Amino acid sequence: MDIATTPTNPQGNPEIADAAPTPQDPPVIRREDYKPFPWLVPSTKLAFFLGLEETRVSATLKVEPNPAAEAAATLRLNGDGITPLAVTVDGEDTDAWEMDGPDLVIPLSAAPHEVSILNGIKPSANTQLMGLYASNGMLCTQCESEGFRRITFFPDRPDVLSVYQVLMEGDPSAFPILLCNGNKVAEGVRENGTHWAEWHDPWPKPSYLFALVAGDLVANSKPFTTRSGREVECNVWVRAEDLERTDHALESLHRSMKWDEDVFGREYDLDLYNIVAVSDFNMGAMENKGLNVFNTKYVLADPDTATDADFDAVEGVIAHEYFHNWSGNRITCRDWFQLSLKEGFTVLRDQLFSQDMRGEAVKRIEDVRILRAAQFPEDGGPLAHPIRPDSYREISNFYTATVYNKGAEVIRMMRSIVGEKRFRAGTDLYFYRHDGEAATCEDFITAIEDGAGVDLTQFRRWYSQAGTPRVTVRQAVEGDSLVLTLNQHVPATPGQPDKLPMPVPLRVAVHSRANGTLGDEKLIILADAEQAFTLPLDGPDPVVSINRSFTAPVVIERALQSEDLVFLAAQDNDPFARSEALQELAVSHLVGIASGEFSAAEQAAGEAAIIDAFRSSLADAALEDAMRGELMVLPSETYLFEVMASGARKADPGAIHTAREGLKSAIGAALADELQALHARASAVMLDDPAGRGARKVKTLALALIAAADPARAATLAAAQYDAADNMTDRQGALMVLCGLDHPARAEKLAAFHERYSDNPLVVDKWFTLQALSLHSDVIQHVRDLAEHPDFTMKNPNRVRSLHMAFAGNPKGFHAASGEGYRMVADVILALDPINPQTAARFVPALGRWRRIEPVRASLMKGELERIMAAGNLSRDTFEQVSRSLEG
Repeated sequence: MDIATTPTNPQGNPEIADAAPTPQDPPVIRREDYKPFPWLVPSTKLAFFLGLEETRVSATLKVEPNPAAEAAATLRLNGDGITPLAVTVDGEDTDAWEMDGPDLVIPLSAAPHEVSILNGIKPSANTQLMGLYASNGMLCTQCESEGFRRITFFPDRPDVLSVYQVLMEGDPSAFPILLCNGNKVAEGVRENGTHWAEWHDPWPKPSYLFALVAGDLVANSKPFTTRSGREVECNVWVRAEDLERTDHALESLHRSMKWDEDVFGREYDLDLYNIVAVSDFNMGAMENKGLNVFNTKYVLADPDTATDADFDAVEGVIAHEYFHNWSGNRITCRDWFQLSLKEGFTVLRDQLFSQDMRGEAVKRIEDVRILRAAQFPEDGGPLAHPIRPDSYREISNFYTATVYNKGAEVIRMMRSIVGEKRFRAGTDLYFYRHDGEAATCEDFITAIEDGAGVDLTQFRRWYSQAGTPRVTVRQAVEGDSLVLTLNQHVPATPGQPDKLPMPVPLRVAVHSRANGTLGDEKLIILADAEQAFTLPLDGPDPVVSINRSFTAPVVIERALQSEDLVFLAAQDNDPFARSEALQELAVSHLVGIASGEFSAAEQAAGEAAIIDAFRSSLADAALEDAMRGELMVLPSETYLFEVMASGARKADPGAIHTAREGLKSAIGAALADELQALHARASAVMLDDPAGRGARKVKTLALALIAAADPARAATLAAAQYDAADNMTDRQGALMVLCGLDHPARAEKLAAFHERYSDNPLVVDKWFTLQALSLHSDVIQHVRDLAEHPDFTMKNPNRVRSLHMAFAGNPKGFHAASGEGYRMVADVILALDPINPQTAARFVPALGRWRRIEPVRASLMKGELERIMAAGNLSRDTFEQVSRSLEG
């Protein structure tokens, strides 16, 4: 499952079958308590009699005792908000059952049985968007992680695998298209006029991978021929008015299928692959077996309505969900503690795919930027957890950047340690050993060990320890060698005060600033708390390039002279290291200013060094614009917050914002001519290819820097860019700059944008987001006004994220000294929690960082968390996030 619109889920304990939870006192579920389910469910037959207001569900389960589990005299089937209308055992009606909280408990002898249950559900009333729900006249499902229990009674846990046969029946005028997992095996029309379709999925799967869609849809179709010569029917299903925007999604699917065959040896295993775009969806997409349900945001794209970044996101998410067919579906998770088994591995796979499609260097920089913006704050806050957690109250709260993005980095480190060929041998062994099983993270590591011939005993600590390691670097010249002394320290996190050293693979090279020699790259592995490495020198004035390509998800702490960083930013032959040097230069400068530790002279010297580095990047004719754009991006305020809050210091968001905007203004003023020339040159590039994409990227970045120094000039350029734009990238970039300016063109272009796209929900989402993220001094009032706009609704997760989640990520507005931003987000949580707990809970971490912030704002943030907790009747999702944020 993708959480790009993220970082799923209600009631129940998927590992312990003998106690039903109570929402008022959510139980703590522990990994060490895992027990196999007492019953196997070899086959499941479902029949759906479809209706928007009411759907009847008949489930027939064949069950038999599980020889690997303790015997049980009852069968516990999870439910949530449903009531059985009839229960039969072995063909006989029975009333020998009882409800234990939300669960159905049926007494059974220790023998094979056939159990049938009939129940009803109300899709239109399902605002949680979990289970079966209605979306604009269509029926669709979301079952990960515990949504299936909202459809029918079932052992709703990932280690219960079953072969599904599904009958769907409904009114053909309301539901002309009937889709489910697997292959369609029969269809027809009843005498009463309803039509039906029967589906069979031959591959055993857990209930969270079940999917059903019924509605008025059309398909963009194109077959794919696998390497073994089988033809797979590939369809992207959407509403008729959206069909013309699906070509990119279908092409991305074909590229993903081919890449997975070539790089991981994985061939698709059904005759049919369906993607459906849904406008009401809690996540980005879901990998249901053979029927992937997607947020429309990650399917629909054309140049007029989608930016270059949107096109990349569609391709990446399509790939992610397709790759899950093997890393998540054919091999699934034993329990939800193993979530990173499928998500971390699949994120790595989609990152490698995108690198091959779009270029490794820029993609790697983008991935690290996301990690630092989303995952590093988790590791440093009250919600810190290992990539394989030890306990939880609500599993939906662990669909996090730690499980996904850090999980991918941990597996990438294995790949770096053993090399690409041996890593492939390990993954081949993993797929061979565990196909058709519910596996564990340990199973994956063992397969890599055995396939690659390596001992990863110590490496396993990456799975059990939370926190971002900090690696301190010292260097000394000894003769013709450089001695590099490295220390590692993992800060304390909630429940883990003391940490053991972990293997940290680092690619390093030693350059010579004096003669410009660039040294050879070498992989070293820091395995102890302190370790020294001797590296050859190629000349005087050595400059170490370390953690090249971001080999390890760590913070590097070192004291480099600004001239060394400028040298690396201008000349390093590793693109990531080049970008990282400029980031390091800017971070040191901005934190020094924000913390008040820099004198005026130090501030001026740092500013001059950064401007020189920017000037070199702008003037480097050998650079492609895509990479030039990466070198023009300053560290985010979120990342600066994390750096400033390390150690005994507290972060001051106001000071960080002022320092960063001041540096932008200085760069914009000093490089005014170069930036305007770059904007003019990039505006003349009209190509729809990598060069054109790069030009569009630097065009808006240049405009933003100009705006920081000369708002009036920027407003003129931005308005002209908006008017001349023939694509969404240029149009959105211009509007983004205008949104932060107090200029008549702001209101004029915002109105024009809304009028042009008022019938396109995804573009209207952009309109909300651009205003919520703006640097305008009245951004809080703008967000208040937008919340009353006729186009805004709290019932659509995309719309809520477009306004309120965007605002929560806007440091200027969210961290307003008055506390208004905190209060606004807390109000959203309280209003949203009864409607959609998953979405509500994802707002809490923004407030949960209060311990790392300066005292005045910290008190205001904590006060809002206490107000939320005092409201009572919170969902399990929100209760866990708020309580941990206050306790952690």
